[in-house]
Amino acid sequence: MSGFSYPLSIVSQPAQLSLRPSIPLTNALLDREFVFLNKSFVFLNKIDWNFSTYGKLWTYNLTYFEYLNQSKMQQDEGLLLIKDFIDQMLSVKDGLESFPIALRGVNWIKFLTKYEIRDQKIDDSLYAQYKILLDNLEYHLLGNHLLENGFSLLFGAYYFKDEELYTKAKEILITELDEQVLRDGAHFELSPMYHQIMLLRLLDSINLVQNNSWKKSDLLTLLKDKASLMLGWLNAIAFDDGTIPLLNDSSFNITPTTNELNLYAEQLKVKKGSVILKESGYRKVKKDRYECIIDVGNIGPDYIPGHAHSDTFNFIMHVDGKPLIVDTGLSTYETNQRRMIERSTSAHNTVEVDGLNQSEVWGGFRVARRAKIIHLDENSHIIEATHDGYKRIGVLHTRKFTVNERSIVIEDYINSASKHQCIAYIHFHPKVRPVIKDNKIIIDQTGIIIDNAIKIEIGAYQYAPEFNKLNEAVSVKIAFENRLKMEIQIS
Repeated sequence: MSGFSYPLSIVSQPAQLSLRPSIPLTNALLDREFVFLNKSFVFLNKIDWNFSTYGKLWTYNLTYFEYLNQSKMQQDEGLLLIKDFIDQMLSVKDGLESFPIALRGVNWIKFLTKYEIRDQKIDDSLYAQYKILLDNLEYHLLGNHLLENGFSLLFGAYYFKDEELYTKAKEILITELDEQVLRDGAHFELSPMYHQIMLLRLLDSINLVQNNSWKKSDLLTLLKDKASLMLGWLNAIAFDDGTIPLLNDSSFNITPTTNELNLYAEQLKVKKGSVILKESGYRKVKKDRYECIIDVGNIGPDYIPGHAHSDTFNFIMHVDGKPLIVDTGLSTYETNQRRMIERSTSAHNTVEVDGLNQSEVWGGFRVARRAKIIHLDENSHIIEATHDGYKRIGVLHTRKFTVNERSIVIEDYINSASKHQCIAYIHFHPKVRPVIKDNKIIIDQTGIIIDNAIKIEIGAYQYAPEFNKLNEAVSVKIAFENRLKMEIQIS
């Protein structure tokens, strides 16, 4: 559609909404210094809304306007930021894509409602942006992108009392919540970080619908039922300290904490659902001295695995309330070597065969051939599964977890007609300094006894708990042939 352009202002008649306070977000803007993804920049004069030095995700964050709802944001400052963006909209690029429009719409509406602001210039700009979003919904991306579109359209519909926005919001939310919230409550992209983000949007939508009478009865039951399930899953997967396991694309300090989400849900009278971890493929073992998260599921969802890692049979462990064995984490969404490393099998606590990934991750957000669980047997003490990710080289990998009160036994079996180079990886938290003595890895009051290893060696890796943040840490590589036994003992 060469030469086509959308109007950037459409005359509107917004309604006065009522919203309970949401979760205040971290301070991303102080004294003109914007801080996103652990990278900061000060615009000395005019804000460049297309600033791209730190990559597209940083630019997106700049245009999301989430900082409008941080605890230290003042009304006058927020209004100046909004109007500056509107004044420069003709030149804005990434910020007028559908995803940032969706997030910005919710953030503007929450801010305008909080301060009971009526500004025709802002409202007309916002209405025009919603019309752009409506015409460019992210059906080509699906997943969390389309669901974010739906949540935002719901806010826009209520704010402008717009039937067209509401009809589309309702259609997307009914379809996508049914698709994206698994029966055990997990968000289907299997990232605890995205799960927290989607849960926050759900809670904000409940806040909107139950505190405003327009269309009240239509969606509230659905929203509360799905939020209850998602809240149950989050509390089931989170460690006792409230932190999430960094499974798949997950990072700390991006979302509200588990405790904050629990409190917000309680204020909205959303009850935590009782769930049993199943469809997500994750399992949690909880004993007096330790907690362990185990991944025995498939990459998901099949048609959009962009946030998946090659991590089948990965496990993460806390002992005495502190992280011991961790996932490498996530530091970047840029299509580069670092992202390839963080998505690879060797970056997780599982087994790599012949230097290959179990699932072929590539291109930043792509997966080709992928590991499938072809056998799963479990009871209260044992979880045993087999995946076929290495069938292309004639290998099946079985891992068995045997759970005891003060130990976990992990046994790996490589089923193949020929010999292969097999390496089991264990990644320790940066504060943990393991020592190898004979066939034992010693860490304070925890020891890991290794049987059938050809070689055990300590190496270094970079732990990525947050975007653009790398900490030096220690990993252990255990070489073996077709069988390996590790027993993690807590004294």
